[in-house]
Amino acid sequence: MSKLEEKCMNIEQAVLERLRQLSVDKQQELLDFADFLYQKNPTKPPLRSVRGLCADLKVDITEEDITEARQEMWGNFPREIV
Repeated sequence: MSKLEEKCMNIEQAVLERLRQLSVDKQQELLDFADFLYQKNPTKPPLRSVRGLCADLKVDITEEDITEARQEMWGNFPREIV
């Protein structure tokens, strides 16, 4: 177990010990506060690359394929501003 994991376990244990010593009303207040803190700083799931999102589709798209598709899509797009 790493030092960080150990520290987190110690904090978790300390919070649980204190929680158990509180009245039910105070436990509810603590839960409400924990919810407030969680909503204030929600954890965002890590962004996945397009390759990661399509990995289970068994599609092999190369950089050349993407470049060719871009050229087909945007090749005749007018570049001059009139």
